[in-house]
Amino acid sequence: MAKRIAGDIIWSENPGASIKKWRMLYGLGQKDVARLMGVSYSVISDYERGKRLAGRGFIRKFINVLLDYDSQNDWITTRRIARLLNIYVEGIIDIGEFIEPISLDELVDIVKGVPLTSITEHRPIKGYTILDSVLTIQSISANEFVRVMGATSDRVVVFTRITRGRSVMVATRVSPVKPSVIVLHGIKKVDPLAIRIGIIEGIPLIITGLPIEELKKGFREKALI
Repeated sequence: MAKRIAGDIIWSENPGASIKKWRMLYGLGQKDVARLMGVSYSVISDYERGKRLAGRGFIRKFINVLLDYDSQNDWITTRRIARLLNIYVEGIIDIGEFIEPISLDELVDIVKGVPLTSITEHRPIKGYTILDSVLTIQSISANEFVRVMGATSDRVVVFTRITRGRSVMVATRVSPVKPSVIVLHGIKKVDPLAIRIGIIEGIPLIITGLPIEELKKGFREKALI
């Protein structure tokens, strides 16, 4: 969503009007945004009226204010807008693209994981998605799996809240779009069928017990955020 808002502002013929539009969509007044950004009310007014040209730093801070504000309200506005724009958000805990592709060995080190399959050749790992598996399975079908892939399917997908990994691997098996690596989070015993599907599909399968916040931190250190 942050990228969508930034793109809308940058590519607009009237960036000030776009800033105003997004501010109003998130239910904030100029004084609210000014207070949260730590600037004067007149600064926000100048940007919206086109008297100042918004640069990268201002746009980034402006968007962070909108999203931080909405996060305190259970992402009500962001979820509503995402549905209208056909952006899947329900089961996504975190998502990003890496500055440079990482290797399988680097990934194992980041997640402090244990590989379950012995595959040396694999697609490049260009991004990551961390999913709440329960919400994802409840809200999308296998054929809609592409909606969690971000900018590219050449990514690692981390599945959380799973029991033995069978259901998510079956969903991956029938999906037309598949990630390059799968990480099963928080389990010690994996269903043999899940491992078998990983081998058949040529998708390296890794397990990890690293806390989610540490996973996010490790990925974000390599990401374009």
